[in-house]
Amino acid sequence: MNEARQKEVLPSPEELIRLIDAVARTQDRNAFARLFGYFAPRVKSFLMRSGLEDAAAEEVAQEVMIAVWRKASYFDPGKAGASTWVFTIARNQRIDRLRRTRSRTADHLLDPTDEPDMPPSGEDIAIVAEREEGVRKALESLPIDQSTIVRLSFFAEKPHAEIARELGIPLGTVKSRVRLALNRLRTLLDSDI
Repeated sequence: MNEARQKEVLPSPEELIRLIDAVARTQDRNAFARLFGYFAPRVKSFLMRSGLEDAAAEEVAQEVMIAVWRKASYFDPGKAGASTWVFTIARNQRIDRLRRTRSRTADHLLDPTDEPDMPPSGEDIAIVAEREEGVRKALESLPIDQSTIVRLSFFAEKPHAEIARELGIPLGTVKSRVRLALNRLRTLLDSDI
């Protein structure tokens, strides 16, 4: 089992905001390296799930991270969380890529659903922030064995078989811990409504 990977601590939303701020204010390369290490694989995975091939997803993910570097000073944590901001950039970069590709072939029409969304309203931002806070608190209340598996499965997007190998536990144990954790999270989150 890779101990460095197991001990990897996911940055909190507040820490992500601080890292973006450090990039914006002083072009802090270490802060950007942490942002890159956290977001680049997640953005690539998001892009692949949205239909891009591996090489194209890698290319667009690189473009997204360059945009994060260049536009860090435009980030406003009062309007959106760091992840929301980065994934909005990723979505828009994907749309731009599709437009460039389609304009070259010219026999495809643009899908109206590919148009960039209007900026979220203040109410939408508040609802998302409240939901993120609720999920984070609920996740922290889980036993460590369950929260570790949830983080690996949903945040690191690892398949259950890989988690089982990495943690040295049976696949059935991984699945039952995920099920228990999700039931517990659902109960905790439903009680907050």
